[in-house]
Amino acid sequence: MTVELLSVRGLRAGYGPVEVLHGVDLDVPAGRVTALVGRNGAGKTTLLRTVAGLLPASGGTIRHRDDDLTRRPAYRRARDGVLLVPDDRGVFADLTVEDNLRLFGGDSGSAAVEAFPVLGRRARQLAGTLSGGEQQMLALSRVLVRPTRVVLVDELSRGLAAPVIAQLYRVLVGRAADTGTAIVLAEPDAAAVLPFADIVYVLSRGRMIFAGEPPDLPRFWLPGRL
Repeated sequence: MTVELLSVRGLRAGYGPVEVLHGVDLDVPAGRVTALVGRNGAGKTTLLRTVAGLLPASGGTIRHRDDDLTRRPAYRRARDGVLLVPDDRGVFADLTVEDNLRLFGGDSGSAAVEAFPVLGRRARQLAGTLSGGEQQMLALSRVLVRPTRVVLVDELSRGLAAPVIAQLYRVLVGRAADTGTAIVLAEPDAAAVLPFADIVYVLSRGRMIFAGEPPDLPRFWLPGRL
């Protein structure tokens, strides 16, 4: 039986008087990877930021199992295990890799180093001097070094080579399978994310236009045509 960890119903949100999300529904099950795809400007980042509590909802509900998160502040959602990895990666550029890992998880980050050995070799290096791929590995480390229930990842693939993207996705897939964490991957590039997804949603102009399994995605929405 599929257990929905996160349920979004009729969500409306935006910036000032400009509404970006127009009644969005989204179900995110435990232990699965959910892809949220759509063109730039479709509302993906707005949706993730609203679920994480960084933007207020103007309508609708956000529930974590039976718990209503809709009006809960961002710090409490994070404390309850709802984690956003933003599209700007959100690492502390002026701190070392080791210090970033301590801030993320309060320990040496051994789980992160096990998943991404290069971070162990770069432990004393400033995070801002890492390559783009290494910075993304460091950003994703917060998923590995602290308890999480729902992980929202915004445009992980931006600026990265395909082999690095696949490596990062495989770590997230493993995290979902091993811990029951629900993973949401928001991407404009459907081709990159669909091979790793169990469920796919297509967002267009602030409305969901498709929800289902990747093989069921209609031809009109196949990679490259979103």
